[in-house]
Amino acid sequence: MIFYVLLTVVSGLVTWGLSIVIYKLSHRFHWYPKIRERDVHTRPTPRLGGVAMFLGIVVAIGIASQIPQLSLVFSEDRKIWAILAAALIIVVVGVVDDIFDLDWLTKLAGQIIAAGVLVWGGVQILSLPIGGILLVSSFPSLVITVFLVVLVMNAVNFIDGLDGLVAGVAIIANGVFFIYSYLLQSNGSTEYFNLASLITAALIGACLGFLPLNFHPAKLFMGDAGALLVGLLMAVSAISVTGEVDPSAVDANQFGRGDLFPAFIPILLPLAILVIPLLDFGLAVMRRLHAGKSPFSADRLHLHHRLLDMGHSHLHAVLIFYAWTAVVAVGCLAFMFVPWYWAVAFIVVGLAVSAVFTLAPLSRRKRVEAAAQSAKSSASPVAPQMARLDPLDVASVDPLDPQKGVAS
Repeated sequence: MIFYVLLTVVSGLVTWGLSIVIYKLSHRFHWYPKIRERDVHTRPTPRLGGVAMFLGIVVAIGIASQIPQLSLVFSEDRKIWAILAAALIIVVVGVVDDIFDLDWLTKLAGQIIAAGVLVWGGVQILSLPIGGILLVSSFPSLVITVFLVVLVMNAVNFIDGLDGLVAGVAIIANGVFFIYSYLLQSNGSTEYFNLASLITAALIGACLGFLPLNFHPAKLFMGDAGALLVGLLMAVSAISVTGEVDPSAVDANQFGRGDLFPAFIPILLPLAILVIPLLDFGLAVMRRLHAGKSPFSADRLHLHHRLLDMGHSHLHAVLIFYAWTAVVAVGCLAFMFVPWYWAVAFIVVGLAVSAVFTLAPLSRRKRVEAAAQSAKSSASPVAPQMARLDPLDVASVDPLDPQKGVAS
């Protein structure tokens, strides 16, 4: 464990230091784009934080290669080089997009190439832990792996709309995933979990190092380069576990359990830690296709935008995302350690509490609207018209000219 902690610290410190350097250089040379209509922030902010995260991860992996206890991970150095090459490709594509705003087809092509490099290096799904399904042919393995990598990258990129959102969600999700992979590794279930633990530890460190400059109000954004990098490495970790492990290798008795639930964790946990990004991605694709648009066209209807429109503050919206991610991920992992009904109870109660906080502004707004609608007429010529307005529109009424700004 101490070596993974060391890698997390190294990745975090390098990312933090480079983030400060990139932040200062970006302002000095004006390396930031104009504010777009769909953006939440109101001042130009540099978007090159993903470069610092990438370099922090590279340095951490370089140090890991010199640690004898982690030599097993680097015995198949082709996988490591493939991961680094794919990460470099996706960061370059992201940086170019952050600066020049590439069209969606070019970005998709870059993502497919990066995923193809992973498959070439041997990072691919060889089997699925559902009834022992084996992918005998290399072509289905290639197609499924590329599809899943591109899916996860875009899902993570889609939620990158609020300060600290992707970095915080990644820390929570990958923290849970690291605990799972490390426990199975320490119990000798399989050697493949070493790669997942290494990548996850380095990614957690990069997100921790970047978060101080990205938390609201953000001084630096990770941009597409960072969001796509986070998605890529999360996909690599999940594939290293899900695609190369036989569920029968997961012995429930090692964790004090006698049932079969732990055997399904290899496929359930990757879905659980990505539930929010995948949900937002699915809704966005359906919404855009229904409108006759490209599924990759930009809009301002993502889940984080809806939370802001409901009345949540920027910070509250981010914390709600954190809560949903933590409840689902921790609840899924709990199946390994407690009876299934306790894990289900935790998830149900956690989701219920999260739902209450998520919907709280709607109840508050209804009460305010009801009070405004029932307000009695007063001597003020504005009051009767204010009573007909949504409270959010009252500010648009000019007291000197009650008719101005009043919706007809």
